[in-house]
Amino acid sequence: MQAARLHEYTDEMDAALSIEEIDRPVVDAADGIVVEVEGAGWCQTDNHVVEGMWTEYVPQELPMTLGHENAGTVVETGDGVSAVAEGQQVICHPVMTCGICRSCRLGEDMYCADLAFPGLTTDGGFAEYLRTNERAAVPLPDGVDPIDIAPHADAGITAYHAAKKAVSELNPGDHAVVIGVGGLGHIGLQCLAATSAAEITALDPKEGALDLATELGAHHTVNPGSEDAATEIEAITDGGGAQQVLDFVGADATTALAPEIVAAGGDHHVVGYGGHVHEPAQALVDGELSYRGTLVGRYTELQELVALVERGDVELRTSRYELGEINDVARRLEAGAIEGRAVITP
Repeated sequence: MQAARLHEYTDEMDAALSIEEIDRPVVDAADGIVVEVEGAGWCQTDNHVVEGMWTEYVPQELPMTLGHENAGTVVETGDGVSAVAEGQQVICHPVMTCGICRSCRLGEDMYCADLAFPGLTTDGGFAEYLRTNERAAVPLPDGVDPIDIAPHADAGITAYHAAKKAVSELNPGDHAVVIGVGGLGHIGLQCLAATSAAEITALDPKEGALDLATELGAHHTVNPGSEDAATEIEAITDGGGAQQVLDFVGADATTALAPEIVAAGGDHHVVGYGGHVHEPAQALVDGELSYRGTLVGRYTELQELVALVERGDVELRTSRYELGEINDVARRLEAGAIEGRAVITP
């Protein structure tokens, strides 16, 4: 089969991956499945993997096939598989989990003690076939296109996970701020709008992104390129600040906004990454605010997100590319030239 392989870490995206012919994966465990990949989302994390950013956090052995946002059709199952069947269309939770460690039994899939992460620690879905396991497969309802929904496997579930945490702290009429209405942010904004009664303000330096935010349910928009974000949010919230901030950028400039825009006792959820948190301890003490990280999400949250998609409450803005165009996708995403989510169709 054909697969897009990373052989060495690089900052140059133009030729980061090579298209190669490799052996098709086969089931190697009783709970294993093989999925024929119909859609695999390209994520900013893939750029970070190419750059070698993840080597400090997970074991990686090159060459490796990237791709962790995967959906398609089950074509092979292990002897112990009962939850899905050959011929069934599924979206794959990003990680393969053991199901028996304490974290798994608590439902915290991302904390699994024996976790494997296709596209980060094992071969992923930028290929014709993907090996994963039964616990990762979420069956798709009739009428849901695997290509269109594939980015929800990571981008969507991550945005939903952050929004769900925020919604648990939001009362009707409270204020929430979404920073960055891009590939993740446009999903998170819809999740907030669908599951809360909060007033939503969107921040983005692109006027097109702000127009999209309004279309997707934002009540207010702020362009930090031409307006002072803190001043505008103070006016929008009548001086009270935002109870919950979802930061889909995670740059130094956006995390630094927290002490100025988060309401007393509120949270700044860091979803995007690449920057740092550099704030005086007193700023956190005085505002009793918290920075909260976001690590993908639970299997059950992917199920819930699929239900929102089926109901029409959350839609993805996607563009499709063939496997041979994958380096162009990487380059364009690095340059900020892709709106919404890019989907590779092996």
